[in-house]
Amino acid sequence: MKKTGLIAILLAIAMAPLAHAEDSPVGLWKNIDDKTGKPKAMIRITESAGELQGKIERLFLDGDADKNPKCDKCEGVNKDQPIIGMTILFGLKKDGNEYSGGKILDPGDGKLYSSKITPVENYKKLNVRGYIGTPFFGRSQIWIREQ
Repeated sequence: MKKTGLIAILLAIAMAPLAHAEDSPVGLWKNIDDKTGKPKAMIRITESAGELQGKIERLFLDGDADKNPKCDKCEGVNKDQPIIGMTILFGLKKDGNEYSGGKILDPGDGKLYSSKITPVENYKKLNVRGYIGTPFFGRSQIWIREQ
């Protein structure tokens, strides 16, 4: 009987990270371009000290495109750095049912925007909004959970 209880406890501990991934933005996401409707990148969202960060793991590029593009329009430390591996989302903290107070970098134009994330369909999708000033003036993308 003690062996069964120990196995149940170990199984619960092993499954805990998986349960957490289903009720938070932590995981791997495919972002869908709001202009073309096509997949643009795979972004891994992690959490550290209560803040979310998102890093590009893969780009969906046309056949003739540079396979390792650089952020030539970025400024500061990201200037001319590879887009794959770049942290584009940072500083978001849980605020009720959404995550806000952070920034998102658009490597396409090199600009940094205020950002907020709203979970959709029980964290199967994310509405990721980048904006200047107020969320009313901005753009949204849908990100779809991959893992």
